[in-house]
Amino acid sequence: MNHVKLLVGLLALPLFTSAQQPDVSLQFKQPAASYLEALPLGNGRIGALIGGHPVKDRIVLNEISMWSGGVQDADNDTAYRILPRIQEKLLQGENKAAQQLLQQYFICKGEGSGHGRGANVPFGAYQVLGTLQLQWQDSISAWRNYRRVLSLEDAVATTTWERNGVTYKQEAWASIPANVIAIRLTASRKGKISLAASLERAENGTVHTEKGLITLRGQLPNGSQRGLRYASALRLRVRGGKQVITDKDIRIEDADECLLLFTAATDYNHTVYTQKGPDPVPVVDKILTAVAKKRYKALHKDQMRAHHELFNRNRFYLNAPLQTDTLSTPERLAHYYNGGSDAQLPVLYYNYGRYLLIGSSRPGSLPANLQGLWAPEYQTPWNGDYHININLQMNYWLAPITGLGDLAEPLHRYIKMLQTPGAKTAKAYYNAPGWVAHVICNPWGFTSPGEGAAWGSTLTGGAWLCEHVWEHFRYTRDTAFLRSYYPVMKGAAQFLRSILIKEPQHGWLVTAPSNSPEHAYIMPDGTRGNTAMGPAMDMQICRELFGACIAAADILQTDQAWKQEMEAVRRQLAPNQVGAAGDLNEWLQDWKDAEPQHRHVSHLYGLHPYDEITPWGTPELAKAAHETLRQRGDDGTGWSLAWKINFWARLGNGDHALVLLHQLLRPVDPVKPAGGGSYPNLFCAHPPFQIDGNFGGTSGIAEMLLQSHGDTAVIRMLPALPTHQDWQSGRIEGLRARGAFKVDMVWQRGSISTAAITSIKGETCRLLLPAGKKVKDRRGKILAEAAAEAQLVTFATAKGQTYSVE
Repeated sequence: MNHVKLLVGLLALPLFTSAQQPDVSLQFKQPAASYLEALPLGNGRIGALIGGHPVKDRIVLNEISMWSGGVQDADNDTAYRILPRIQEKLLQGENKAAQQLLQQYFICKGEGSGHGRGANVPFGAYQVLGTLQLQWQDSISAWRNYRRVLSLEDAVATTTWERNGVTYKQEAWASIPANVIAIRLTASRKGKISLAASLERAENGTVHTEKGLITLRGQLPNGSQRGLRYASALRLRVRGGKQVITDKDIRIEDADECLLLFTAATDYNHTVYTQKGPDPVPVVDKILTAVAKKRYKALHKDQMRAHHELFNRNRFYLNAPLQTDTLSTPERLAHYYNGGSDAQLPVLYYNYGRYLLIGSSRPGSLPANLQGLWAPEYQTPWNGDYHININLQMNYWLAPITGLGDLAEPLHRYIKMLQTPGAKTAKAYYNAPGWVAHVICNPWGFTSPGEGAAWGSTLTGGAWLCEHVWEHFRYTRDTAFLRSYYPVMKGAAQFLRSILIKEPQHGWLVTAPSNSPEHAYIMPDGTRGNTAMGPAMDMQICRELFGACIAAADILQTDQAWKQEMEAVRRQLAPNQVGAAGDLNEWLQDWKDAEPQHRHVSHLYGLHPYDEITPWGTPELAKAAHETLRQRGDDGTGWSLAWKINFWARLGNGDHALVLLHQLLRPVDPVKPAGGGSYPNLFCAHPPFQIDGNFGGTSGIAEMLLQSHGDTAVIRMLPALPTHQDWQSGRIEGLRARGAFKVDMVWQRGSISTAAITSIKGETCRLLLPAGKKVKDRRGKILAEAAAEAQLVTFATAKGQTYSVE
């Protein structure tokens, strides 16, 4: 079968049709009572949350660089003098004393993150830009036939309702090319649109109104100083009726149609990461002047084209019966969690994660933060910052495998930016070369430890970020990218190399001092602590980063002497160890867990996202990982549940991964949130809202369907497909595999029917070929085949060519 015939086969599979399109639509039967019921729109720079109220509509507006605070010197420049004492205490088993020294000297100067409330201290916080208020003139008459739908496929939020015999329609979308949010209001009868529009911000903002234009401008605080400047504007294009201007709003009376065009900018400089960018006022004026020259249909067409190019790179379908086409999204969540059938809800969740990344990450901008870019607060939870003991990294797990690798550019560039402040921090605390970043980071280059040593002294955050650099290369085989980012990886490796010491029992090299993120141990004498030598995650990250640098040096034909040194050091690192209970040790010693069901499962980093633990390569360690997950249990915060989906998928257990996905889709009440799951608009509940669970859940589903990790990057199709009947027949197009391959698959009765593998760079393909299947080139020549059992096959490929599996 050639590729054309394969695609015909793909298209011949049944598609479900309904007004709701349950795999790509969120639907509500009521206006949003909170932002956790609102519909998110975004273009990676600006965003909105559409509440859709027919009387007083409050639309939350965001701009991704809207940060208070600023650049600061938070390093304790003499802390390195205490490092030998801390390491000595650890070597002597006096962990409590070591932790006390750490808390005294190895924390940041000043107020740090403000204990997660840093909006008015130098660390800062990501903040809401403001709100767009639409006050309809008729606030007395009741409305009916209300419907609010977000199309993920088209990135359009549509709200309709009836009042006094008139049907009203609100269409909203965020344009990537034009950098505007457009909201179009129409009615079924002429002259029926009467409302007041205003921009509002509770602090640090000034509103100005004039005919057809409302502006909101201001400057955010930087501790006791003035910080980032911002500007935003709303242009109204009205057909029919008249405008009445007040000092607070613009009132539209008896119009036929109203188009609202919003944009925003700040003076944040995305190149040098300071508030020294261009004045945002003329930037906003230029954007609105440009869109004023275009018709609505042309603007919308450009928006649709840009979104479709990204969203349609990867599509996922399950061919199971549809039984929920009349339910709203909150009703579907409840129905599914209570045991009802809804095969399309996991597909919707998968598509939603990709939609959210498209909306919150754009090349040339800042990375998606803890809330992506959607936040209604001035003091966001945990400052909406970049937590790098998993959260920022989880935001981008889905990018390479789902065909959105180019949207990780903001993350890659941000990692490179951290080198300069990170080098200063490495010198201040460890007298070390290279660079380091700890747990909390912001757009201003904060790399110091946090204000609490128990959690803030994790020192492998920067090295973990480098995993994304190496993985981007593994997926793309882009040597120009690798050459540009090799110094970033090398600097992080130099730092880790310099702080390794020999532990006394085995002579292994270990990190010291460090911890296992946010978790505590109990020593045999009853001492409870966080500070330790060589926690398992640290050693796994060291092995991964050192191995990546060794491989990169070979590929780039550079640094051979340093490469040989790294090879020698890597062999001496403390290995993974299985404890007495059969689980993987989290710490260097087999100590008890202070919280046996702790949300972090950091010592399984080697299972995912790193790939040194695999069922086929290290079965004993995979068994220990399985036992670790059993002991930790299936509960947890939203992002923790998402990580566990990826763990179980890597273990090849799709049924247990589906159990965790079911947990991740547990309905969470926005008013009284308790436990991890999903809010009505599918935002992930930590609680509160953190977007990393959405992104991690999408990554986990992708891992259930395709894997290509391990030293030789073998492509494994359907490695963890659940046995549940809803998953037995389906197709997916556009997944990516390491080695620069694109994979399309069709499966029936739980087994591959046909597949197509497209070679992007002409690399050698390694494939676990299902039993009874053959690989053919475009001319139909058989390149490999498997008889009664699945076979590992290898075949050369040509750049741009597609190879069929049938």
